Amino acid sequence: MTDGHHFNNILLGGRGGTNPGQFKVYSGGLAWKRQGGGKTIEIDKADVTAVTWMKVPRAYQLGVRIKDGLFYRFIGFREQDVSSLTNFIQKNMGVTPDEKQLSVSGHNWGGIDIDGNMLTFMVGSKQAFEVSLADVAQTQMQGKTDVLLELHVDDTTGANEKDSLMDLSFHVPTSNTQFVGDENRPPAHILWETILKFADVGSSEEPVVTFDGIAILTPRGRYSVELHLSFLRLQGQANDFKIQYSSIVRLFLLPKSNNPHTFVVITLDPPIRKGQTLYPHIVIQFETEAVVERDLALSKELLVDKYKDRLEESYKGLIHEVFTKVLRGLSGAKVTRPGSFRSCHDGYAVKSSLKAEDGLLYPLEKGFFFLPKPPTLILHEEIEFVEFERHGAGGASISSHYFDLLVKLKNDQEHLFRNIQRNEYHNLFNFITGKNIKIMNLGGDGQGASGVVTDVLRDTDDDAVDPHLERIKNQAGDDESDEEDEDFVADKDDSGSPTDDSGDEESDASDSGGEKEKSSKKEASSSKPVQKRKPKGRDDEGHEKKKAKKKKDPNAPKRAMTPFMYFSMAERGNMKSSNPDLPTTEIAKKLGEMWQKMSSEDKQPYIQQAQVDKKRYEKESAVYRGEATADVDSGNESD
Repeated sequence: MTDGHHFNNILLGGRGGTNPGQFKVYSGGLAWKRQGGGKTIEIDKADVTAVTWMKVPRAYQLGVRIKDGLFYRFIGFREQDVSSLTNFIQKNMGVTPDEKQLSVSGHNWGGIDIDGNMLTFMVGSKQAFEVSLADVAQTQMQGKTDVLLELHVDDTTGANEKDSLMDLSFHVPTSNTQFVGDENRPPAHILWETILKFADVGSSEEPVVTFDGIAILTPRGRYSVELHLSFLRLQGQANDFKIQYSSIVRLFLLPKSNNPHTFVVITLDPPIRKGQTLYPHIVIQFETEAVVERDLALSKELLVDKYKDRLEESYKGLIHEVFTKVLRGLSGAKVTRPGSFRSCHDGYAVKSSLKAEDGLLYPLEKGFFFLPKPPTLILHEEIEFVEFERHGAGGASISSHYFDLLVKLKNDQEHLFRNIQRNEYHNLFNFITGKNIKIMNLGGDGQGASGVVTDVLRDTDDDAVDPHLERIKNQAGDDESDEEDEDFVADKDDSGSPTDDSGDEESDASDSGGEKEKSSKKEASSSKPVQKRKPKGRDDEGHEKKKAKKKKDPNAPKRAMTPFMYFSMAERGNMKSSNPDLPTTEIAKKLGEMWQKMSSEDKQPYIQQAQVDKKRYEKESAVYRGEATADVDSGNESD
């Protein structure tokens, strides 16, 4: 094992969250990579100043302190790992790990040890807890014997962390001998001054550079963005976020095609939290042509010593380029730009929709990124397969204009990107096959794109039958009530939207197929014109409505489906996968709520599908009712 040691299921302590990862120590330093991709920490051995071991519940913790004062805790080592790692670190890094003991007595009195920017509360010779003074936002005296520390809140936090430490107070009696004072400066005042030297108090007033009035799409609002030496701050009217650079995984610089705006995305691990909502991606929107000039508030010595070849004294250029360069230089995060993919309009993305939200899907060299809302990053290595699907079931005239892209992940999660323009198919197909991503419904022997269009863009019900979709389709041709009727309560009330008239048109259309052909003959031969309107196009044999429900002609055409039915067919699968425990009636209600909140533009694809299906129904009804009319007329002649 001369190349190093590897350890799995190691947790990153502190604000790293509760996600395990792989820890590696080698001759050049050490590294930790989050399991399943994402956050990666690399520490050069030249930056390591101290290493400690501590026995914690059910495992051992390795603490690593580096030159800039940061302290990392890696938790999950076994007892037999301690000796082997200690020997390796001593031999390859020249650092001897110290052993610390954890106090579990529960005592809240003891001594304070300040080493660099780390404050440790000691009970005897054992450590009770420790706090990084870099996380202290404010410190003040309370009376003559108490020192209050207030920590930054709404920082990045682990997804499973419900509580965060906001403040703590130390009581220092006047008889304390560790911090010796006098009449004017009691021991508590000495402790307060010591903490003040290392705390992050006042750093928000001295940013390296500031960008005011920046539009951020998630979390939405206009913020003043301050870039500091070790963190960035987003200051808005209602929210204030402080984000450590160590939480930044990657930066994305993604221009919009034929649009005056450019996306800059800051991907975080762990994410920031606002209430109970987590934001793993900060989506910033800059004006593409805006030009700015900025001078950095850094001394020449600091530029040369710490940021040589990474930062310059001043910048002038497009705002998104200046912002990205400065943030990259301060944080050390890598920047991802568009790769080789080009759309049919020579853009970097294709228009699509995800969860009823319109946006852009960027095919990148190592993943797909959907922006702006909900920002969704999918790495190629996470994908099990993709599947091209024909858009809806509205007939060839509609499906030839759009198609859908289903992405199935290895963890069984699915993302359905809908309403992609048909002329983008070849570009996407070639890009996906070039990345060796499995295409589930690739027909034939895997020929080129031109040979599989008809196989890939198939109807969604060709191979697999979804029982729920079949019930919806059958319901369109059968008025008998069943438990699925409640799925369409909203549709029955107002066709799903006050701006959508297709529902009313559909009801009229169900009668119009054979009504015009019959009207002239039936006016003379029948005295019951009202009865012809009662069946609603379901049965024209002259039976009463109740009898028509019970005994339906199997040759009668299926009624045209409403726009809401098409929407329900498209979104019900996503709703069920996102809420597996939700009963059918609740899913129906949620779908109805989603439909009512959609704009007219969002509903347009479903309205188009319904219009095509309406024409189909009219044609089939004309043929069917023409035959029925012939039978009726022959009967009248015999009388």
